[in-house]
Order: sequence, then structure tokens, then C-alpha cells
Amino acid sequence: MLSRFEELKLIARCVAADDRDAFGRLVVEYEGGLRRFLLNLTGNDAALTDDLSQDTFLKAYLSIRTFKGISKFKTWLYRIAYNEFVDWKRRNREVSVDDEVVPEGHLESGASSDAKIDLEHCMASLNDIEKSIVLLFYIEDMPVKKVAEITGCPEGTVKSYLSRARAKMADVMNR
Repeated sequence: MLSRFEELKLIARCVAADDRDAFGRLVVEYEGGLRRFLLNLTGNDAALTDDLSQDTFLKAYLSIRTFKGISKFKTWLYRIAYNEFVDWKRRNREVSVDDEVVPEGHLESGASSDAKIDLEHCMASLNDIEKSIVLLFYIEDMPVKKVAEITGCPEGTVKSYLSRARAKMADVMNR
């Protein structure tokens, strides 16, 4: 885990000397969490996740000079990833998450498969913005303020979406 100072030092090297090795260290630091976030958003589509991750890091590299350092680099990077996902959805006019069917072929067998099925059904009941907010808040363990920065929603709206998402997921579990 990079300290804030180390992170800023790497970013400064990227900006000042176009240091690709420094950017590579940032990629290594954040790619796991970013891919997990995108994998959940894309409904476990690994190929799409790879494409969106690559596009995210490419955009981040090309626009790193615009990073002001006000928020953490991770927040800025996740905002780019979220925008890439939203842009992809717009371009492809994909079926809403509410209409998606969970493919059964990729589920694991055993006791954990029941929990996974329940979680997938719960997540499928959420619309894209609710799903994004739930993933950022619960899976990526980001505070409401950071979730608001990434999604571009006011903090109160993020809290409302979280509440609504919890209610929807509880409803699915109770059925």
C-alpha cells in the first residue's frame, strides 16, 4: 500500500518526466481493486472488464497532468473507471441491470454457491447507479464522501441510494 507521499511522488515523476515505470507502479497498486469494481459492474464479464480497465488506465495516463491532488489518486482513477462504464453502457445501449438474467454456468457448486446466487440476485435487482454506489461503499469500503465524488452525486443522494438499495436487496432476500 502506497503512502500518500509515495503516491504523489510517483505522480510527480509521471508528470515531470513522463516516467512510465512510475505509472506502472500506480497501475500495480490499484489494478486489483479497480478490476474487482468493474467486474462487479459488468456482471462478471471478464473481457469487458479487461477492456474497461485498460481504457481507464490509458485515460489516466494520458490525462495525469490534469490530476490536481485534491482527492486521492484512487478516487480520481475510480471516477474515470465509472465514467468509462457509463459511456460504454450509453454506446451499447445495454439491457438494464434490472432485466439481466444471471448466467448459471459460472456459479460455483457447494454451500458457497447459494450465497453467491443470493448476492447475484440481490445485485441484479439494483439499477446501475445503485449497484455502483453499493459496490463502492460496501465492497471497496469507501466513505460516502468519496462515493459522491466518484459518482458525481451529492452525499445525501448517495445515502438515499444506499438506503433504497438495502431495501431492494432485503426484499429480494425475503422472497
